[in-house]
Amino acid sequence: MRIAFVHLIAAAVFAEPALTIYNQNFAVVRDTVALDLKAGANHVQYTDATPYLEPDSVALRDPSGKLRLRILEQSYRANPVSTSALLAHYEGQTIDFLAGAPEKTEIVSGRIISAGESAYPDRFSSSDQNRTPVIEVAGKLRLGLPGAPLFPALPAGFTLKPSLDWIVYSPAPARLNAELAYITAGMNWQAAYNIVETGGDRLEMAGWVSIENHAGKSFESARITLMAGDLNKVMRPDLLARQFNAGALVGGAPEGLAPSVTQKSFDQYHLYSLPMRVTLHDKESKQIEFLQAENIRSDVIYVYDGLRLDRDRMGRMPAESWRMDLSLGVQSTNKVWVMREFANTAANGLGIPLPKGRIRFYRRDSDAQLVFTGEDVIDHTPTGASLRVFTGAAFDITGERRRTSHRIDSARSMLDEAFDIKVWNRKTESVEVCVVEHLYRWNAWEIVTSSLPFVKRDADTIEFRLPLEPGQEKSLTYAVHYTW
Repeated sequence: MRIAFVHLIAAAVFAEPALTIYNQNFAVVRDTVALDLKAGANHVQYTDATPYLEPDSVALRDPSGKLRLRILEQSYRANPVSTSALLAHYEGQTIDFLAGAPEKTEIVSGRIISAGESAYPDRFSSSDQNRTPVIEVAGKLRLGLPGAPLFPALPAGFTLKPSLDWIVYSPAPARLNAELAYITAGMNWQAAYNIVETGGDRLEMAGWVSIENHAGKSFESARITLMAGDLNKVMRPDLLARQFNAGALVGGAPEGLAPSVTQKSFDQYHLYSLPMRVTLHDKESKQIEFLQAENIRSDVIYVYDGLRLDRDRMGRMPAESWRMDLSLGVQSTNKVWVMREFANTAANGLGIPLPKGRIRFYRRDSDAQLVFTGEDVIDHTPTGASLRVFTGAAFDITGERRRTSHRIDSARSMLDEAFDIKVWNRKTESVEVCVVEHLYRWNAWEIVTSSLPFVKRDADTIEFRLPLEPGQEKSLTYAVHYTW
């Protein structure tokens, strides 16, 4: 096989890069590189990748499909030159430092005893966070650098940027703009929703996407697509161990533009395409509006789920022990949840798949000032589904749950329990409270008596509806019979 040993630097063509960012701390980067290839094998170096790419994810192809390119061999070098890396390389050696004020400088020689924590980010524990370089100057140890280090030369193996060295095989001489794609860690996005209650049962919603770039590289005027869904991705352990610090907060769309994010289904997931090119600097967080909706009809739902269970303790117990433990089901809470429920439909002002994210609620007070009234996190919500969002506990509505009887007959494999539940409405308006009860003792049960009708929600959950006038107190009772 003939090797063309002319060293070819693959330059990024002046074209807009494309990013598909996943909400799992990684992205697919697509770039265009100019290649001038001989027939046979060519030595090519590409120096515009991120330092967090997965080397074995690299794909290089002719976008026209006419030329079949093959990467016969690839070397990835991700040790770009930096002060900390050079200090580590020259550890134990004596180098010069430029010390003093700008108007009066001097050369000071010092031996690098220790390069410090920044050169070895994985070597030290959290207790060593203040470790700094140690330099021996004139026979004495000094914490910190005595001046700007003057390194003798760029050591072998160091590069100015992370580089991919390829041996690319081309079946014929060709000049082309090839498409390069690879997976990189250090990029993430998440959705956030701000909802303002406009009066009555109506809401206004603004949806934002926050994009974070900690991939070690800036992207100029990039086309960005966001992937929403729970995609299975096995990340490299070394990338999982790295900490990507939050970058500078940058505002969203330029004034005067009204972006409109488009979305489409892709395989089992959803793709959201941003409407305009975005420059995303390294260590930057950027917010872009992707949703504006108004006149959303919403119901306020009050839920009293008074049972308090020690889930950790129950997780360590076999299910058969739950029915034998007399202490389970005694603890309760008096908090009544406030929920907002609305349909994700076009008829209700929405009707697009909503990616998971934080949702915040605001309401105007008597002075027309926006007041924060609670927040929750929603999961991926398809079109047509309903959202029930928890915003906090009601101040003027409380509950009480008491177990009034408990009897177990192990010989006959049966258990009976009864409960008394009270709810108080101290508001100046009528409300309806949904009382939720969990029948956790066993999967074979029967409600033998009940003071109010109930609805079976699933295999071990029932609900009662309790309408309350202002200042009214109501109670309900029920008894359940278990067999096994």
